[in-house]
Amino acid sequence: MPRYRQTTANATPISKPMIKHLPGQLTTIGLAVLAALLPFTSASLGQTALAPLATIRGASVPWTSYEAESMTIHGGTVFGPSYAPFLVTTESSGRKCVRLGGTGQYLQFTALSDATAIVVRYSVPDTANGLGADYTLGLYINGILAGRLPVTSRFSWLYGAYPFTNNPSAGSPRNFFDEVRTNGLSISAGDIIKLQKDSSDMASYYEIDLVDLENVPAPPVAPSNSLSILDYGAVADGVTDCTAALRNCVAAAQAQGKSVWMPAGTYLITGSINLPSHTTLQGAGMWHTKLVGSDVLYNTTPSRRINLNGNGSSIHLSDFAILGFLNYRNDTEGNDGLGGSYGTGSSISRVWVEHTKAAAWIQNSLGLVVDGCRFRNTLADGINLCVGMRSTIVTNCAARGTGDDCFAIWPAAYANPIHAPGLNVITHCTGQMPFLANGGAIYGGDGNRIEDCLFQDIPYQCGVLLSTTFPVSTNFSGTTIVRRCDLNRTGGTSADSYGALQICLQNRGLSGLNLNDLSITNSIVHGLSVIYGAGALSNAIMSNVTITNYGLGTSRAHGMWARYDAGGSLTASDCTVAEYKDDSARFVFNVVAPRAQGILNILIPGGTIMTVTYAATPGSTYHVESTGILTDPSWSVVPGSTTNATGNTVTFTAPLASGGSSRFYRTVSP
Repeated sequence: MPRYRQTTANATPISKPMIKHLPGQLTTIGLAVLAALLPFTSASLGQTALAPLATIRGASVPWTSYEAESMTIHGGTVFGPSYAPFLVTTESSGRKCVRLGGTGQYLQFTALSDATAIVVRYSVPDTANGLGADYTLGLYINGILAGRLPVTSRFSWLYGAYPFTNNPSAGSPRNFFDEVRTNGLSISAGDIIKLQKDSSDMASYYEIDLVDLENVPAPPVAPSNSLSILDYGAVADGVTDCTAALRNCVAAAQAQGKSVWMPAGTYLITGSINLPSHTTLQGAGMWHTKLVGSDVLYNTTPSRRINLNGNGSSIHLSDFAILGFLNYRNDTEGNDGLGGSYGTGSSISRVWVEHTKAAAWIQNSLGLVVDGCRFRNTLADGINLCVGMRSTIVTNCAARGTGDDCFAIWPAAYANPIHAPGLNVITHCTGQMPFLANGGAIYGGDGNRIEDCLFQDIPYQCGVLLSTTFPVSTNFSGTTIVRRCDLNRTGGTSADSYGALQICLQNRGLSGLNLNDLSITNSIVHGLSVIYGAGALSNAIMSNVTITNYGLGTSRAHGMWARYDAGGSLTASDCTVAEYKDDSARFVFNVVAPRAQGILNILIPGGTIMTVTYAATPGSTYHVESTGILTDPSWSVVPGSTTNATGNTVTFTAPLASGGSSRFYRTVSP
């Protein structure tokens, strides 16, 4: 029989005391015991709200984002929020965007800091044949035209079912957005930045999602002991084919024990660049050094695309951009962008990859470090740690507008793994707005981790997915960990499948899982879901996880949900979840009542009436205890504070002793 348990309304947390005082009473908290309060309790004291100190989660980025819907809008229309599939707002940041549809319409905002570079995330119309078209959009600084931004629909708008088509007749549109970036501006804090549709801007509409402003440092000088590609025939004009020059410079640098230097400029690359052991390839910065593909050749054959192909160890790539022109997805073709094997002791740092298949599809690497990269507007994954990846760290990277998982760990079986897959970490990364798949995903391997990440506005699937769907060389083993992550507005549109965090046991079981210190909020459907039962979920624990405000896209949603076919069990303790539903006779949520929680030192004048309100975990009882000292405490139950096991919220009042006293309080599960 299905097991259904519900307590309070969706937005009401469990086991999270809210301590307040009657109006007009002075209240203070002793700072010495504030640490004891965290992370379990938030308190509202009169007009002062205190909440647990938030750990910074996600990538630390050098740009500031400005949401279009929060700008000053003249004549434009705010769309959203929406949560249904195949809508431009569903793929927007915050699920809102602004349409400029008439000449003279604009949106503008005030720059909060100095900047030299701008990125605009936008959508313009496709053409009837699905090939897209080029347009412009006016950029103004303090009312003066700074330039016309080149915008296009040639790399957006896909249709139909996976792997999608460019034919609009297939329906079900997605991948609405693209981005335009430009550097060399002069923006000071307080300047007014305006995007305006002028008479020369010929798109019928411009839908603006957000704008990034960034202060880009000047390009550095050439490093010592380096060879410049300019000395091997490269011309940094974006027109001259520099493929041979780069290949020759790589070969010469390896022979001489030197690095390859790519000065600021745009270099046309029309083929793969193989990277042997001990190759160091350095640019002048991702805004200054750009490797661009050929607009004419890029979609004719994979051999004419940009592919930096690792083929050795001690390979180091840094400080440049790869800008492709791919406009379709075909998984039988090889990857462009970053690929191959990076052996042992390699690094990829501060590389921007855009308009490729996957930004990075890496295999058979040990100890690889991927740091500070940006993966944008790809047809497939942002980065996929694939065959034979071990002890790789992906850190401080941001993925936006990808066509598959933003960050994935998949120990695939299509090639021979050189290293035992596992112990990989995705940490302090941010994933946003993929038009397919998940923010972070693990499909197997030994002891992989996702931690300190932010996954936000994942419109079609999960913020985090742990899945046995795909063939692997190594199933889940050891302990897979997801911890200290925020999942905001994530999860798919189907109430029968995707949760913001999902455990999918489609082809095998999963043993050894630790979910802890997660904030899952504004989920489109379920907060956490367990589906399929080809194998059991076992040795799985969840602690200090908060799931609030779910079901934005459907009324058929639950804080935690086990589908009818789920198998195994999950033990949850010290969690804040309003309700959960178990629809499987082969699955059990073992909800453990939280231990004694936050301790408050509250100084209250004599005779004050204190009100404490809390909601209980389903099936458990709670009460409040008080003591005057902590060195040798003698806790006593506050009369009337015990709730029953049905999950009803209990509110009570407790008079304090006259004369005032400093008291400590805690919630307890008997």
